[in-house]
Amino acid sequence: MKHITHTHTHTHRHLLAPIALPALPALIALLALAPLPAFSAPAAPHLQKTGAATQLIVDGSPYLILGGELHNSSSTSRDYMAPHWKRLADANLNTVLAAVPWDVIEPAEGTYDFTMVDDLLAGARAVNLRLVLLWFGSWKNGLSHYAPAWVKADTARFPRALTTTGTPEILSVFSDANRDADARAFAALMRHVREKDSGQNTVIMVQVENEVGLHGDSRDRSAIATAALANPVPAGLITYLQKNRDTLATPLRNLWRDAGFKTAGSWTDILGASPAAEEAFMAWHYARYIDAVTAAGKKEYDLPMFVNAWIVQPSDEWPGEYPAGGPQAHVLDLWRAAAPHVDLFTPDVYLPAFAKICAEYARPGDGFFVPESFAGEAGAANALTAIGRFRGLGYSPFGIETRLTDPIAKDPLARVYALLRQLAPRILEQQTKPAGEGIMAISLDPQNPDERFTLGGYDMRAALFTGWGSRGTPPERAYGLIIAAGPGEFYAIGANLQITFATKDASTDTIGLAAVEEGVFDASGKWTRGRALNGDEIMLSYDFPVQLSQRQTGTGLRFNSTAPSIMRVKLYRYPQAK
Repeated sequence: MKHITHTHTHTHRHLLAPIALPALPALIALLALAPLPAFSAPAAPHLQKTGAATQLIVDGSPYLILGGELHNSSSTSRDYMAPHWKRLADANLNTVLAAVPWDVIEPAEGTYDFTMVDDLLAGARAVNLRLVLLWFGSWKNGLSHYAPAWVKADTARFPRALTTTGTPEILSVFSDANRDADARAFAALMRHVREKDSGQNTVIMVQVENEVGLHGDSRDRSAIATAALANPVPAGLITYLQKNRDTLATPLRNLWRDAGFKTAGSWTDILGASPAAEEAFMAWHYARYIDAVTAAGKKEYDLPMFVNAWIVQPSDEWPGEYPAGGPQAHVLDLWRAAAPHVDLFTPDVYLPAFAKICAEYARPGDGFFVPESFAGEAGAANALTAIGRFRGLGYSPFGIETRLTDPIAKDPLARVYALLRQLAPRILEQQTKPAGEGIMAISLDPQNPDERFTLGGYDMRAALFTGWGSRGTPPERAYGLIIAAGPGEFYAIGANLQITFATKDASTDTIGLAAVEEGVFDASGKWTRGRALNGDEIMLSYDFPVQLSQRQTGTGLRFNSTAPSIMRVKLYRYPQAK
């Protein structure tokens, strides 16, 4: 289109000639007939794979969940929630996870009351928060406490599971009536959310059920369940097992192997008759049930939907001591095969081995999220780990409205969320880069006092802060996040942390700090420098023979406070004289 970019020194007379316009009434008539520009509301929140990350897209842009989950029953009372909304916003959350119980919205069969949902929407919007709704339908923590009374009381129509010790208050996963009643209610909820929130995108994700699985036994022993156990294993599962034989979780693969890697037969033929095999049988059926409920909801409003897992505890010895058949890591392959409508499988982590558990769920190409975990300092460290190490959609501690400290300004999680809000655009951009290029998180304690990793072409060592010569008493916890900002340039969040830099290869170049700045990002995203740090504020060691042998100058980033802050560092290198 060269004629567009051409410039001329003469005048085009035909462009300046008078244009004959229709008379005003005719012009108005023509304009009335002309089509109006189409108004397009923001697309519904959805997941999108970009580079190495799967991210949540809200209002057309990647979104980082800085969340908190309410206590189970908090969301059912507008008056209870009234004083909490502003406090949650003041704590730098941008998202609240809130339960929607089946018994509250469908008190009588086919009669729906969405008052509590509308109250949640109004409360969140008033303080500019988003919502993740948690559907407490057939099961919550494996139990059916949140099923409506009309379901609980009619055990003939809505049968319970049977264990070796009796009939607990657990709806049977093998009942079509149970599944269909749950699916109808969930579809009604999603239809209401679409009608009330489509285009506003207050609700950005939905959890389907909560920590499902059978308590007290490795399988349901009712007649209908026993009959299902004798049925042929579905062909779809056999195909999945064959296709993924070499990458199946070891416990599941071993069950199949020990039974002879058969490709046809009953569940006992394919996986054996052990409690672990019975748990796998239950996992398939829980996943199929929940997939049907999820599909019914997505048909009404296709938001990202996830299922959360009760993690096996160290004291648990057999399925049933934890909810058997839930999306535990060792049966997650069965869930992936059986529940294609479920977008994410997420761990609820209340164990110290946070990174290890995350690694079992954060598979390449899948989105990742932690919907329940700790608040406080542990939560601050976990949030950085989930987001920076595992490219998570975000993080959410449980019981948030009662677990923030006063004053809010000193709460560890609120402080970290404040910094993550500032850095979110850069974090989301760098999450898409391959491992070792864009972003890395650090979480340290006396049992794990230092860590080495590679980022942006540099070897880095993070350690508990001790200051000069490591003479100080190390803190009980340190955490941080390193984000690439350009060649040899990084932003870092840290608390109780020190970070040093060296060349990645066996180069003789020594790495020094060209510039270190404290600072913040303002509301427009512009970096505002605080102190320019040098001298004592970057010095860690005067043992130069050791430092030079490690291609370092004895300097590094010093985050010597429990209050996290942001630093910007520019590195340089110089050759050693020979």
